[in-house]
Amino acid sequence: MSRRLTLVLCSLTCAALLLAGCHRGLVRRVSEPAASLQQVSVGADGQWQVQLRLQNYSSIPMRYDTVALAVTAGGVEAGTLKAAPGFSIGPESADVVEVRLSPSADARMAAANALAGGISLEYALKGSVQATPEDEKQRDFQIDMHSTLSPAPGLAGVLR
Repeated sequence: MSRRLTLVLCSLTCAALLLAGCHRGLVRRVSEPAASLQQVSVGADGQWQVQLRLQNYSSIPMRYDTVALAVTAGGVEAGTLKAAPGFSIGPESADVVEVRLSPSADARMAAANALAGGISLEYALKGSVQATPEDEKQRDFQIDMHSTLSPAPGLAGVLR
């Protein structure tokens, strides 16, 4: 019986060592981040308070250093969102940075028409996000995204 127990224990130990040797650890995957407009609040002075959503699709944390994105709203150039968030976003997570934008007159009109008519406003973001993956060098990621914002029910001057 003792010999049989020793054989079973040796077999289990060998199997555990084999499995431990096969373990490769956490896969470090760096994926392109995404940026989108989560909310645009249009002020009485025509200025926009933009909540810019930054999405980290990587399997590791990334520090978001700078953002420079040209905004098109309603098919017209609105201006450029520039920010230096300086914060990290965990793996497969998102965070929001607030940026003030002085939109062009045509973009102001497009937003006002969308708000007044209760219709969607198409927008596009094009530019770059500089981010630093954990324990790596800073990288420049290109952003080119298109989406829409709609008037938020019950919130005057807000598009989401």
